[in-house]
Amino acid sequence: MADIAAVPLTPTSPPHGTLARAERFVWLTARVLEQRLFAHHFRDGAAGPVETALEAYRNADGGYGHALEPALRGPASLPAHTARALHVLDSVARCDARRAEDVCRYLTSVSTTEGALTAIRPEAALPAVRPAGSGDAAVRLPGALSATAPVVGLLHRNEVWHPWLFRATDFCWQAVESLDAARPGDVVAAVLFLDHAPDRARAEAAAERLGHLVRRERLVVLDPDAPGARPAASTAPGSVPGHTPGDRRFPHDYARTPDSLARAWFTDAEIERSLDVLAAGQQADGGWPARRLPGAPEPAPAALLEARPIATIEALRTLAAYGRSLA
Repeated sequence: MADIAAVPLTPTSPPHGTLARAERFVWLTARVLEQRLFAHHFRDGAAGPVETALEAYRNADGGYGHALEPALRGPASLPAHTARALHVLDSVARCDARRAEDVCRYLTSVSTTEGALTAIRPEAALPAVRPAGSGDAAVRLPGALSATAPVVGLLHRNEVWHPWLFRATDFCWQAVESLDAARPGDVVAAVLFLDHAPDRARAEAAAERLGHLVRRERLVVLDPDAPGARPAASTAPGSVPGHTPGDRRFPHDYARTPDSLARAWFTDAEIERSLDVLAAGQQADGGWPARRLPGAPEPAPAALLEARPIATIEALRTLAAYGRSLA
């Protein structure tokens, strides 16, 4: 593999700065899609190449598969893959009604009767490869807020409307407003929905209640200096380096941008300490550790290798959104 020393950095990029180290990591380890995304977000790259790379993961049923979400292997369309595809399209401002039509057709075909998406167990997807278009099996499972809310939020953010979206939105409201005891992943998904739900007054009220729940139930680490608080790559025997075990969450995991409703849950000092933890999470190779998909087994080396550049780009985007220097 050619060394990326041949890839020009901008004149303001110190060779050992945060962004330069991350860029080297991405060029040496990432898939084409994440390389194109990095170029778009940090090197003025065009959106077209990102779309072209994403197209390779799309199936005839309108969904996405082929390990677009690295923890889920095989070609079959799954809601988690489609959620990532929408996230990619949104991040390059290409999630328009035309592109969303096929996606919503697929989502309709795999949703429950109430319009919700199901959280496929990763261990069920890994051993046997199902043919593309066989997402019907997901309908037998109950709907999950963690699977549905991010998709619904992104579609609302891009002002997409489809018959499926009305039912799915109702499901999300009911699920969010009935959360009394939640897992961190459910809260993250709920925030992605509330940040873009059309009824802003209702969203603000739900977010305020959710913020109280997060602090009351201690679903967030507010003191990074407490024993065991800071995330660290797993070093247990047999584990794969570069992956963060457990479901430990910091303020920046909920409030990924300053304009998120979750930002009001935390003081300025708490956010700054959280961002310090995020910045310090960059590893020696320039990348950030990947968080294990909820319910998934220890990731295989190939899946981890594909997941870490995604985590790296997201970490950089969060730091940049808060005005942190990437030099």
